[in-house]
Amino acid sequence: MDKKQTVIIIGGGIGGLFCAAILSKEGYDVQVFEQHYKIGGGLHTFKREGVEFETGMHVVGTFHEGGVMNKICSWLGIMDKLSILPSDDDCFELFQIGSDGKTYRYAKGAERFIDTLAQDFPEERENITRYVQAMYDIVSKSKMYNLEYGDFSIQFLEEFMLSVGNFIDSFTQNEKLRAVLALSNPLYGGDRYQTPAYIHCVISVLYIESAGRFVGGSQQLADVLVELIQNNGGKVFTRNGVKNIEIKDKNIEYIETADGKRHTADWYISTIHPSSLFKLMDMSKIQRSYWQRIDSIPNSYSSFTVYIIFKPESFPYMNHTGYYIDDYSQVWSHGEYNADTFPNGMMYLTPPTTMTDKWAQKMIINCIMSFDAVQQWEDTTVGKRGEEYNAFKKRCEQQILDKMEKLFPNIKDCIKSVYSASPLTIRDFYSQKEGALYGVKKDCENIMLSHIPVRTKLKNLLLSGQNINLHGIVGTPLTALNTCGELIGLELLLNKINNYELAN
Repeated sequence: MDKKQTVIIIGGGIGGLFCAAILSKEGYDVQVFEQHYKIGGGLHTFKREGVEFETGMHVVGTFHEGGVMNKICSWLGIMDKLSILPSDDDCFELFQIGSDGKTYRYAKGAERFIDTLAQDFPEERENITRYVQAMYDIVSKSKMYNLEYGDFSIQFLEEFMLSVGNFIDSFTQNEKLRAVLALSNPLYGGDRYQTPAYIHCVISVLYIESAGRFVGGSQQLADVLVELIQNNGGKVFTRNGVKNIEIKDKNIEYIETADGKRHTADWYISTIHPSSLFKLMDMSKIQRSYWQRIDSIPNSYSSFTVYIIFKPESFPYMNHTGYYIDDYSQVWSHGEYNADTFPNGMMYLTPPTTMTDKWAQKMIINCIMSFDAVQQWEDTTVGKRGEEYNAFKKRCEQQILDKMEKLFPNIKDCIKSVYSASPLTIRDFYSQKEGALYGVKKDCENIMLSHIPVRTKLKNLLLSGQNINLHGIVGTPLTALNTCGELIGLELLLNKINNYELAN
């Protein structure tokens, strides 16, 4: 019997766990090394006063029957172990505008989505219809999103590479409608002039079709993936990140972990930020132009997050995601930090604890924030950032709660406790350069700069994770499939997933 090929995976986030799950299912001997005490990356949850909070994966999609994630997780054998609550059909996202007090809703399903928006913009129904049809058309052409093997260069065609702002603007002259169609851009790190239209379309369509939330927290997906990996003979290590990577003759010779041990494998897959990866190597042994190009790619923005614990039965549960901006004109700029006006926009939600919540146990509020806002403390570590930093956090918390009080009068009376995290928290816990929420920034004007292939200049090193291709609950697992396809054969892998669905 042939000896199993061995694979070491650097990073135990979504990308690392899906790579390990896929490869271990296919007979590879897999080891995952994660620096954090808890596995999961963006799936990671933490507890305060016994209440569990998600750190990143708040809204999910395509776990419905026939959806991409449903197909992948069913093939892996974990779909029935997940508890997911669909968001409300008539309103999975709600948007409030401070300047005129208007409220807009996104409804599920293409037709309902069109009808709901047309109620607010009746004269724009035809334009809204054309916009939705165009999004669905672009998504239908995305081979990987549809688990189809083929020419992936299609996503670099002109209609894919149009900026999201120009894409939206091409359907209507109505400035308010343009803003409303772009209001959920914080879900993908949207930049009006740089983000490629296909990213907006994929993210928008997956939520229009199937927005939902994990009941009891996103850690459940990480946990079932770990269980699968271990049942397949793989190993997952926490508190034991990779500290050094030794290179010889354009190959990784071994890695050294935090416990001082050396580990070797046939293949290595890194799912951490490329800049963090390069810091583990002797860069003189890698082609300078290669690592300098990747290291120079700008990062997406970060956020300041407030975590609220409510008093029992004091604040109603909301089965949708809420958004707020001060004015329509700020839809693309509310992440620009100004200490006096922060925050200009927010995303808030009440994560479910059961399938039938009436009252909210907690709330998470995300406010876009650039790393510049905390750069003066960039050389500090968790718990040792100083009183000035603590005062900065308290001020931000209060500014956010003051604005929430305008949306929900008396919400402060419902609050038992408040905690918060800044871009530095995200940077340190996720190993993400500048605390980037969505990895490296995609630029439609220079797509080849931000397109990082899964193959590298080292013969036995592959890349995966949210910095490669597309981020998020769908994009990162799809990238994992692409990475694993380099070892297994992508067409074979996709056929197995699709054939499993047909057989079941």
